[in-house]
Amino acid sequence: MTSKINKILRRAAVAVALSGCVSAAAGAAPLLTPGVFKVGMEVTYPPFESYDSSNNIVGLDPDFAALIAAHMNAKPQLIDTKFTSLILGVGKKYDAVISGMYITPERLKQVDAVPYVLSGASIIALKGSDIQPKTENDLCGVKVGLQQGTSWVASLKALSDDYCLKNGKAAISIQEFPTAPEVSQALISRNINAQVEIAPAAKMIVEKSRGRLAISSTRLVYPMPLGIYIRKGNSELADAIKAALAEMKANGKYAALIKKYGLESID
Repeated sequence: MTSKINKILRRAAVAVALSGCVSAAAGAAPLLTPGVFKVGMEVTYPPFESYDSSNNIVGLDPDFAALIAAHMNAKPQLIDTKFTSLILGVGKKYDAVISGMYITPERLKQVDAVPYVLSGASIIALKGSDIQPKTENDLCGVKVGLQQGTSWVASLKALSDDYCLKNGKAAISIQEFPTAPEVSQALISRNINAQVEIAPAAKMIVEKSRGRLAISSTRLVYPMPLGIYIRKGNSELADAIKAALAEMKANGKYAALIKKYGLESID
């Protein structure tokens, strides 16, 4: 798994580096609106981003967006967008997407990415249920729910074909929902048997379930780097984001954020 993560990180770095040639030729401006850092995110995904009681957007990604904007002497503007439409708006509706999105080869075909934290998924099950998957291999024959558009959809389909069926086990029944809360509700209603969710969000979902849900997995599932996505060719913005992350690591603000939200550092 470590080699896979390193491969994805290298691919992201190469994509951003190669885009510099395009940027120089096209003379691309680093921000769509000077002085404003527009960031797309789906604001239904605590602890990454959610609305508080005063209708403010709070969480890990707004915190990162604010610090990156400050480094560029810009004002952050957070734009709430459906998860499946986020990548399509990069470089058009907003400068970047910071929304708890893994860096995947498929996404790197459309946009560039700067890794900012490392995370993985947890498996959530009904507390006391007979179905308590400890690893992804225990999901054979299980009705699994997850948010539409996540990278785990393809991973689970491959696991079902390459592991479950080839070993004489039942296929994984994959059900996609528009948002993570809808997945959790389906689990509580027993319409599915397990939920795959990014670890920090899974922890929060369980804490808010009033004892009805529990994390059944014993280790992170599919650990991957999360990325800040930007338009291909905008090397000026990529460099500014990387410089902001370096500054955050030097002044301790990066370490404070990943500790607060239970993530791991990208070195």
